[in-house]
This record gives sequence, C-alpha cells and structure tokens, in this order.
Amino acid sequence: MSSKQINIVLPVYNEENRIKDGLNTLLEYLLQNPSINYVITILDNGSTDKTPEISDDYCKMNHRIRYERIEEKGVGIAFKRAVELNNSDFIGYMDIDMSTDINALGTTYKMLTEDDSIDIVNASRYSQGSQLIGRTRVRNFISYVWVFILKKVLRMKSNDSICGFKFFRQGVITRLLCESSECEYGWFLIIEVIIRAERMGYHIYELPVKWIFNDETKVKMLKVTISYLRGVKRLKKSLQRGG
Repeated sequence: MSSKQINIVLPVYNEENRIKDGLNTLLEYLLQNPSINYVITILDNGSTDKTPEISDDYCKMNHRIRYERIEEKGVGIAFKRAVELNNSDFIGYMDIDMSTDINALGTTYKMLTEDDSIDIVNASRYSQGSQLIGRTRVRNFISYVWVFILKKVLRMKSNDSICGFKFFRQGVITRLLCESSECEYGWFLIIEVIIRAERMGYHIYELPVKWIFNDETKVKMLKVTISYLRGVKRLKKSLQRGG
C-alpha cells in the first residue's frame, strides 16, 4: 500500500435508496485493490430521509468512512467543504450511483501516485476510448450542446467538464477553489475549477471512461441549464476582468 492517501468524496442528498448500493460497490472494489490507501467522505447536503442513519452505520463498520453534513444544497459547496476538511494527498468525488466505471478509481490512484506531473484527473465520457451507455438522445444532445458552449464562450479545452468523477492533488484544488466564485454552490463550481485549472497551466489528464446512464438520476435538466447559463455569464465577466 502506498503511503499517499486518496480521499473519495461522495456528495449525497436524500439518497436512502441508492447509498447502500453505491457504498457496497465502492468498498468491494477497494477490498479487491488493497494497494489503494483511501478514506471515504460522505458529504451530506442536509438530507431529510434516512441517509444520515445509513451513513452512520457504515462509519461504524469501517473506520475509513467519515460522515459530514452541511445544510446548504449543491455539489459544489459540498466538495468545497470536503476539501477544507481534507488531510489526504489527493481528493476527488464520485457520483453515488457509480455511473462511472469503478475501475477508473484504480487508474486514477496509480496515475497520481506514480506521475508527479499530473495535477488533476478528469473523467471524460466523450474522449476517444470512452463508452457512453444507455443515455437518451435528448440528454446526450443537451450535454454535447453544453460542451460546445463552454468551449466556444469560455474557451474550455476539456472534452467533458461535467462528468461526476474528478480527482485533484490537495494543494492544487485548494488554490483553484480560492480563485473560484464564492457564490457558486452547484455543479458549475466544478466546471469553473476545470476552466481555471486550464488557464493556470495545471496538467489535467483526461481519462476516457465507461459511463452508464442511471434512469434514477436526480439531475433536472431545465434547472441545471438555467444555472449553467448564469454561471457562464458570470465566469466570462470574471475572466475578462482578470478575476
């Protein structure tokens, strides 16, 4: 086992129906790959169902699992809090539905521990070698449109800044979050982090992944689209001002 540790953050909100399957899948993989020195942080955005109780049960079963709760909603603010609390060498997050093939975790850990030049591993569903399975044509189209907008308006280089699997060196993500918006709580904060990382010259490894669509997804396309449009407008102004 490497002395370098990875903190796997699982942002959750009212996930009583999916959290057990997600944690069991992750823990089984980690058991089969003992070379990965890990901790797991369940970061709860104020769940009102049984998510806290289930999380507590897993924390009692495995001392490497931690549970933290904030009352604000949003993946961005949850991940930011996890970074503030982090003591590991690397930190990143995965969706609790494990849509991204779990094998990407082992690949990511190997890259970060063996290649000091890599600052960020960003999973991509749209790179050569990726597999995108089961997604509807409408959602696929919307995602491609968003990638196009981000590339056109904000000059993003990455092929996929939205996939829910990203890992960073602790010092890198701390600096990026300090440079990023204080008012962005949702998914767009993560997009902003990737775009700022590109502009600041960090080495981002774009990892092709197998990604399986989960029809129980909680992503509301209209709500997310409106949020992204606001985020693009704000970030463009900030970058133009040199912020």
